[in-house]
Amino acid sequence: MRGWWLAVPSDPGLEATAEEQRPKEVRPAAATHPIGEKLRLRRKLRKLSLREVSERAGVSIGLLSQVERGLTMPSVRSMHAICAALDMPVFWLFETQDDPAIEESAVIVRHAARRKLHYSDNGLRKEILTPDTVPQIQMLRFTLDPGADSGEPYRSETGGKCGLVTQGTLGLEVEGRRFLVRTGDSFAFPASSWVRFWAEGEHLCEVIWVVSPATI
Repeated sequence: MRGWWLAVPSDPGLEATAEEQRPKEVRPAAATHPIGEKLRLRRKLRKLSLREVSERAGVSIGLLSQVERGLTMPSVRSMHAICAALDMPVFWLFETQDDPAIEESAVIVRHAARRKLHYSDNGLRKEILTPDTVPQIQMLRFTLDPGADSGEPYRSETGGKCGLVTQGTLGLEVEGRRFLVRTGDSFAFPASSWVRFWAEGEHLCEVIWVVSPATI
């Protein structure tokens, strides 16, 4: 005689209990920190490697990497050194979107707040006129003393450049061809073009210079 068996459906309540008793894997959440993220974005904007920033700031690459990933906080001294290497004020790290003044600084650059770069050896001075919040484009004000120049021809990999001469006469060389750009004249060329420029004549020259993407 054949044996008979009866399939009894499992009790879902018992299965749930067993599942609850089974140890679950707990994965740690990704570490994030606004300070580290701001430092990383600033470094990318300046097109600097971790090694370059670590050498400028005098901190180890390991520490800088951990700070950017939110795994550790730098000392006050290291924080100031890293910000100096990235040419950014320390207070930028602690800005919040709830502060109306911070919201303005993301859009407006007041005259007194312009960042200035001086090249005393060649008589060229640069002022950055746009905030760092829009890395796709950057506007600068160039001031060239009589006889000042940009040095050897240079170029960028991608993007474009344009400008407006607001005072004096600018000598401009693009891919070996020379131009005189006078007050009120404007210009544009691909950023990949070899270029150099200088103050033509015996007068000061001022230029509004626009680059895309930002380079400084």
